[in-house]
Amino acid sequence: MSYQWLTLWRYADTFLEAAWLTLQVTLLAFILAVALGLLAALAKSSPLAPVRWLSHCYVEFIRNTPVLLQIFIIFFGLPSLGITMSAFSAGVLALGINVGAYLSETFRAGIQSVAKGQLEAAYILGIPRRQIFLSVVLPQAARAVWPAIINNLIQLLLGTSLLSAIALPELTGTATVINARTLLYIQTFSIVGLVYLVLSNLFSWLGNLAGRRMFHPPLVTPVKKPGWRWAKKGLINPVKRENAL
Repeated sequence: MSYQWLTLWRYADTFLEAAWLTLQVTLLAFILAVALGLLAALAKSSPLAPVRWLSHCYVEFIRNTPVLLQIFIIFFGLPSLGITMSAFSAGVLALGINVGAYLSETFRAGIQSVAKGQLEAAYILGIPRRQIFLSVVLPQAARAVWPAIINNLIQLLLGTSLLSAIALPELTGTATVINARTLLYIQTFSIVGLVYLVLSNLFSWLGNLAGRRMFHPPLVTPVKKPGWRWAKKGLINPVKRENAL
């Protein structure tokens, strides 16, 4: 059996390139998803009915249709309209649009979790609406939904495997090609599964680390008052003694 693993060792560089491509698609699609999700969440609370309607249609269509179908529409359907793009660009766009619809509901729930009393206090103080959103609403909303955001990032990473259907050489697509050459199905898919597992746990660990750094205040050492040793021994605080005199 050792010769089979030695055979796959020759494809180590190919696996690394596929993993790097998977990371690129994941991060770029996630940036797009965050932007679309935030815009859709804000659009749902817009005073303009057409804006709310467009946001609702976007979320409902994406969340109630298969991801693979959305990928096919963008990669195979848009060229019929004169819009041609590479498999990489189509994959980033399709996954970004898909995850953005789910993030919109996550962001909306986080925004609604902010206490209305804080918003009213900010309005009374005369703080501009933009500053209220950036300084009051957004930090608290992000803290409330941060675990869900990281979970969507991991789901996006795993969803890149669907891009093998449009011949993008990410991890799953590369594994399919290597399987056709070596016929070592169990070994090849085991390696790819291990890589997905490592990347998922890496994202989870980085997300938890970033969450602790961003949302937990630093520990403050309590300042001891003057004369605390006297009080501990049962003696009169020298400060109070001077005041008594």
